[in-house]
Amino acid sequence: MLARLLYRDGLMLVVDKPAGLPVHRGPKGGDALEDYFDALRFGLPRPPALAHRLDRDTTGCLVLGRHRKALALLGKLFKQGKVGKCYWAIVEGGPQTDEGRIDIALAKRDDTRGWWMKADPQGMPSTSTWKVMGRSSEFTWLALEPLTGRTHQLRVHCAEMGWPVVGDTIYGTTSRVGGLHLHSRSVTIPISKNKPPVKVIAPVPEAMREKLLACGWEQKDV
Repeated sequence: MLARLLYRDGLMLVVDKPAGLPVHRGPKGGDALEDYFDALRFGLPRPPALAHRLDRDTTGCLVLGRHRKALALLGKLFKQGKVGKCYWAIVEGGPQTDEGRIDIALAKRDDTRGWWMKADPQGMPSTSTWKVMGRSSEFTWLALEPLTGRTHQLRVHCAEMGWPVVGDTIYGTTSRVGGLHLHSRSVTIPISKNKPPVKVIAPVPEAMREKLLACGWEQKDV
């Protein structure tokens, strides 16, 4: 966990979440990222706690509050949409234009599928923006911003637009080989009224590098 620490101050930490590990322990038990937070106390009596969540297979910036007051403040910022979130994704095919907005309401698929979601006109309003960062013959590299915070929002939105995220075995068509190509690249958090927002960037995971390079990413921009 210490090796994955990207940012630390008196109120919050930002860690680089690995793929394949859920942030919470589910009803079936098993390993969870929060089991390792004790290493991040840095002298405080309690370990930090999650200010938001990322999917099991999504990598990158994950924000933790260091104590109850900090968690309340961060929770408010996330709920009010004041935290800037930028995700990088590699999608199959890709949009015809270079940027756009997706407004597709989402609802739970059914009670037996846990967090799985579906497009539903009667569901919760859900909005994402996208911008093309690069293209290859098969794939497109997108910068995505979820303006609302629905479960699996970016994954469902991309799939509904006809360009699912590579490696998405729930909403896409590809195999799990190489994993889900969705990365929480940066967060921008206005944690202090008297200072500029804190921006934290997570390094690109190894599993995404091959397709990013094919789409024009320059490796020096870690």
